[in-house]
Amino acid sequence: MPALRPAASAKPVDEKITINVGFVDLGQIDLLVQEGFYANRSDLIRTAIRNQIASHAEAVRQVVSRRTLVLGIHHLTVAELEAAKARGQTLDVRVLGLLTIAPDVMPELARETVNSLVVLGAWHASAAVKAALADRMKP
Repeated sequence: MPALRPAASAKPVDEKITINVGFVDLGQIDLLVQEGFYANRSDLIRTAIRNQIASHAEAVRQVVSRRTLVLGIHHLTVAELEAAKARGQTLDVRVLGLLTIAPDVMPELARETVNSLVVLGAWHASAAVKAALADRMKP
């Protein structure tokens, strides 16, 4: 599965995470890096993650379909939210990947138009919009 990368974006396309690894596992990772199997620790860990995701690809596909998740990158703009508001609709946003809310979206508009948020991955929005929608986040 190729990495999802937005076109011409100044934002980072990866999310940093921290993991704890046992000493023996870490030693084995370092050995594989030293022997040239991987460029560095991160390369091995990313490869292992991709392999695990690939081994569960069918289960992921079924869950995405069942939960009606947007797979990849979903960007909410002022225009999209204003259009929903004009129609008298609220949005139930469900994303597996990255949700971005445009920096010019005001917290009030976000609260008026976003009913619920489910984000499996990461979401980028202004601190004010994140605070305005905090109670709308669902597990």
